[in-house]
Amino acid sequence: MRTRRGEFKLLMLTYLLTIAVFGNLAILKQPIDTGAIIMGAIIFVLVTYAYFIIRKFFPDGDKFILQFAAIFSVIGIAMIYRLKPAYAIRQVIWFTIGVTMFVLIIVILPNIKSFVKYKRIYMIITLIFMAMATFIGRDVYGAKNWVFIGGFGFQPSEIGKLFFVAYLAAALKDYKDFKNLIEPALVVMATLGFMVLQRDLGSALLFFGISITMLYIATSKAKYIVVCIILFAIGAFVSYKLFGHVRVRVDIWLNPWEDPTKKGFQLVQSLIAIASGGFLGTGLGMGHPGFVPVADSDFIFAAICEEFGVFVGFGIMIFYFLLFYRCMRISLFVEDKFTQLLVVGYSAMIATQALVIIGGVVGAIPLTGITLPLISKGGSSMFSIFFALGILQKASEGE
Repeated sequence: MRTRRGEFKLLMLTYLLTIAVFGNLAILKQPIDTGAIIMGAIIFVLVTYAYFIIRKFFPDGDKFILQFAAIFSVIGIAMIYRLKPAYAIRQVIWFTIGVTMFVLIIVILPNIKSFVKYKRIYMIITLIFMAMATFIGRDVYGAKNWVFIGGFGFQPSEIGKLFFVAYLAAALKDYKDFKNLIEPALVVMATLGFMVLQRDLGSALLFFGISITMLYIATSKAKYIVVCIILFAIGAFVSYKLFGHVRVRVDIWLNPWEDPTKKGFQLVQSLIAIASGGFLGTGLGMGHPGFVPVADSDFIFAAICEEFGVFVGFGIMIFYFLLFYRCMRISLFVEDKFTQLLVVGYSAMIATQALVIIGGVVGAIPLTGITLPLISKGGSSMFSIFFALGILQKASEGE
């Protein structure tokens, strides 16, 4: 009963947040911006419908996952609408696709453990998507991690990471000794190698975080983790020496104020935006987030902190932790090893991605160009996160 009350309270918070932010956006313009009202109404209906389906027909699973995802999406779409309304319309479309896919995975997908037999397929698809941008990718903000087909652009690594986790879960489930780790180690090294060649440092860090988390859960051997960290550090040092792009990122991180109008411009503007917002923020529509480069994607956290305040920024980080907690606890109640590792991998994927980009935006680690899950603009990112959450929700229903 307490859990049901908690679900209801969080659902009401989602509704209030939706009404507050999109109502605020509507009255910022004269006459009232009906587009913001329609956008809020669409989100309201989608969240209600998805929650009703899950609560009515699948009462045994975790009901907080969808609500956390909805809260992140509301904040992200509202901020994108504030910055670029046309992009927000696309984001709502992707949110609709994501929620629909989330529900379909729960309704249609059979028992998750039956998918363990496709290990070789997961490996092949992983390597294809990881390598794709290396050969046919296009440079965007210094990283060669986008592929454009016709008028449609996407990041192959966003799709590849889903199969990467599935492959590692299938490969590590039967761990007995070191010999079982040779093949997955080669796949991980190939993946990280492609990310370095594409100068996609954020994705490299993300895949490494996923790998060591799943490795430790599968083996319970701390010595493997230590070896992996040492090898990763050596690889990072070699990359620093070989690639000027890596050196620039590290130099900016160490001293962004040395060249605040050119090389350090992004990070400097991000820090200024966060500082100018203060604890409570300037108010939605009252700040200048447009001064921050790529404010609708890589630096959306800085834009949020400026107008909503550092208080909301901390709240977002806490909510990511709570989502990670809700997802990881599923693994405690799953008996099948493949499903358990899949849950751990997708949970680590979301948490690591959030930590890496927030750390870069606030200057805690070298800046990386990845999206803030469910908040940043990006269809492929929204798709991959909702797919992962759908698998997690299905796993929470029990085997």
